[in-house]
Amino acid sequence: MRRHGFMQDDDTLGKAYDAKLYKRLFAYTKPYFKYVALALLLLLIATLSELVVPIVTKMMIDRFIKSEIPLMESMRISGLINFSMLFLGIILLFSIIRYGQVNLMFYVSQKVLFDLREELYNHLKKLSMNFFQKQPVGRLVTRITNDIEVLNEFFTAGVVGFLADIFVLVGIVIFMLLLNWKLALVSFVIIPLILLVSIVFRKVIRPVYREVRRIHAKINAYFAENLAGMKIVQMFNREEKHITEFDSQIDEFLKNNMRSVRVFSVFFPVIDSLSALALAIVLWYGGLQHFNDLITLGTLVAFNSYVQRFFRPIRDLSQKYNILQNSMASSERIFKLLDESDVILEQENSVEIKDVNGEIEFKNVSFYYKEDEWVLNDISFKINPGEKVALVGATGSGKTTIAMLIARFYDIQKGNIYLDGKDIKSLKKSTLRRNLAIVLQDVFLFSGTIRDNIKLWDESISEERIMQAASIANVDKFISKFKKGFDEMIMEGGANLSTGQKQLISFARALAYSPEILILDEATSNIDSETEYLIQDALEKLTKNRTSLIIAHRLSTIQNVDRIIVLHKGRIVEEGSHRELLKKKGVYWKLYQLQWNQQTIISQ
Repeated sequence: MRRHGFMQDDDTLGKAYDAKLYKRLFAYTKPYFKYVALALLLLLIATLSELVVPIVTKMMIDRFIKSEIPLMESMRISGLINFSMLFLGIILLFSIIRYGQVNLMFYVSQKVLFDLREELYNHLKKLSMNFFQKQPVGRLVTRITNDIEVLNEFFTAGVVGFLADIFVLVGIVIFMLLLNWKLALVSFVIIPLILLVSIVFRKVIRPVYREVRRIHAKINAYFAENLAGMKIVQMFNREEKHITEFDSQIDEFLKNNMRSVRVFSVFFPVIDSLSALALAIVLWYGGLQHFNDLITLGTLVAFNSYVQRFFRPIRDLSQKYNILQNSMASSERIFKLLDESDVILEQENSVEIKDVNGEIEFKNVSFYYKEDEWVLNDISFKINPGEKVALVGATGSGKTTIAMLIARFYDIQKGNIYLDGKDIKSLKKSTLRRNLAIVLQDVFLFSGTIRDNIKLWDESISEERIMQAASIANVDKFISKFKKGFDEMIMEGGANLSTGQKQLISFARALAYSPEILILDEATSNIDSETEYLIQDALEKLTKNRTSLIIAHRLSTIQNVDRIIVLHKGRIVEEGSHRELLKKKGVYWKLYQLQWNQQTIISQ
């Protein structure tokens, strides 16, 4: 089944060349222009020093090895030594310059990738929850790791290597024409065949690369999803099925990689054959010219060297095409993510509230995740400061959606939501979320210590406040069992803690931030009776003099709230206290009776 979302069209990405895309990519090098300019200058000097070597060889042969002018043996030996030293000096200069140029480009590349990775991560943090619900985590991780790393190769090897090859090719053509234009033109006869082979190679290899990238992204997404759901996989004995599916994907990946290998295994021998043919033509025609005393032996040797060097960058350019293709696809996907507009925007004149009282009001609010599939329909209610209100209703009635809307994880399509009489769209998101805490049913814990997960690495939260929050939430009851106490490391996802312990830590986290508004989204539904008893006292202290919205699955936990709002299919159908709603014998009464009967059956 194909999921929707911009990440799913990997197979449609990856043009051979896109000027706008490259212009945008190279814009990241502007802060480091001086380093780039110096690196290009060094590259040009290195190329020239490399191309001078055959000329030096020619001069050694023509002047001292097979000179037409009689020379004394001492002069020949002295000349050969001098030219050999010059030869070694040029090679040494080339090595030093290349060292400096490579270091400069690696520095620029790492700075650019740092900026790009930071911008991408910061942009991801600004996207709405709606975006993350649609996108596989594995593919998002691929963007910020694999795709960024592809651009690393592009800046360090692709761009520099491409320019170096172009400089070498142009330089060789110029030097050959200056040495002997007739012999140069004869050697260039083979160029149309090279162009034809290169065009065919590009047309064949491009769809292969595209398919490899598509399958690679698919494998990453599948692998990440299965690691996250490993408990379910093992619980239902689906290991073999998932192994078979993964084997199928990596087998497809292998086959496409082997296709690219086969294409290269044909292309390179063809280029080598054309290189040998060009060399044979030069030796044949140049040899005839030498026998007729039209060119010197040194010129023929230099031409031989240039012809061999001419085909090396051609081979390299075919590999640079691979880097080019991958970088185009990766940069297109990265920029497509950076251009993602599913962001909860703040108004230009958004304001902060210093003192929040905690009054919440929904006024004719309607909301959908998918267009025309309304989750909430014309919802209106008001929660006074310090009031405890519960939301109840069947699954899908819109309870959790209301909590998410208060935090402005989504923007509503109709109506208004107010905090202390101010529309939340007019408030800075930091102000809004700083004054509320949401305790979810599925607690997420980060890899780190228990202390880190309570304060979330916020240095403004004192040790005293951490201890106080842990004491109220009864976290200290189980922390004493750990050797390191609050410094006990939590494994990924809290694997070394029970569900109840993770939930208690989430309560302590909410307490540590001391919010004016508390939202409990079925926070006790996964807790056993013993743990629930421990947190009831904590809940009483936590919700005292604090606006509290409790989304409840177990109705027994909300009998003492100030007011209960009953939702049904996205609408408010009842409202009142526990006793008042039972007397009405409406939806709430039916839910209560259903739970009571279930508990009776279980107890029997």
